[in-house]
Amino acid sequence: MKRFSLLASAMLPLSLAATAFGDSLPPGQVDFGSFTAAASGAQFVEVNVSTSLIALAAKFVEKDQPDVAQVLKGLQLVHVNVIGLNDQNRSDIESRVQTVRKDLEAKGWERIVTVQEKAQDVGVYLKTQNSDTVQGLVVVVLDGKDQAVFVNVVGDIKPEQIAMLGDKLHIDPLKHIGEKIGK
Repeated sequence: MKRFSLLASAMLPLSLAATAFGDSLPPGQVDFGSFTAAASGAQFVEVNVSTSLIALAAKFVEKDQPDVAQVLKGLQLVHVNVIGLNDQNRSDIESRVQTVRKDLEAKGWERIVTVQEKAQDVGVYLKTQNSDTVQGLVVVVLDGKDQAVFVNVVGDIKPEQIAMLGDKLHIDPLKHIGEKIGK
């Protein structure tokens, strides 16, 4: 879970350059609603990396890591929210997690990973176009009573690319998701 927080924190400066996108959502995009930082100063991270910034990143890595550049070229959006939980927002955020999960399933997203152990509750969902292309990936996590994480990756992504990206960026959950999808 800390890796999601670190990834989100690392991407935060990039999000400042991201451009706004239109009203119609691409097939793999999910609207989690808006979040606000808790008045108590609890953790709050919001990252929005749009197509133009992703394209710029692809150009930077194209020569040294062409496989990563290829994955990036297929992405349209990366959106991450990490919200610290406290007594004031815990109930609302826990309810929102459940609502997002129900909405995804109602809209035909496939739940590919569910983990409920100790204080963690993780759900990973895919929106697929056909058997070989992923249009969107959503990860929704309640990490005990400390934080909630909402991640949405949008674009045309091949399953093997998810695993490769997880491997290159040292993000174990992405490696395992890619492996599971590829089977």
